[in-house]
Amino acid sequence: MGQIIGTVLMVFGVFFILIAGIGLLRMPDLYLRMSAATKASTLGLGLILLGTVLYFGELGIASRAIATIIFVLLTAPVSAHMIGRAAYTNGVPLWEGTEVDELQGRYDEPAQILHGTETKTADFAD
Repeated sequence: MGQIIGTVLMVFGVFFILIAGIGLLRMPDLYLRMSAATKASTLGLGLILLGTVLYFGELGIASRAIATIIFVLLTAPVSAHMIGRAAYTNGVPLWEGTEVDELQGRYDEPAQILHGTETKTADFAD
């Protein structure tokens, strides 16, 4: 039974990686391509590795696969964020269909500082 469920998980994982590849080809700008590649491929890889764990059912394979899943889940969003930030600061243009640029006017390029919105802080002095 584990082999059947493992095979199904691997097929779904391959499907999500295929979707990530199609997203890389079809999305109009770098930011959308990066989003498609990061989200879909991370999910696809996780499903393939979980399927591998169920298919083989060995402790050595399971421990390595789980460690790889954790590593990918921790590093993929951070690397995508850093690539996106570097692209934005280097002036990579947004897609012309983009309606809102939330960073416009809030990022100090020479100092590499993102200025947030002004928030009111409570005065705790009595």
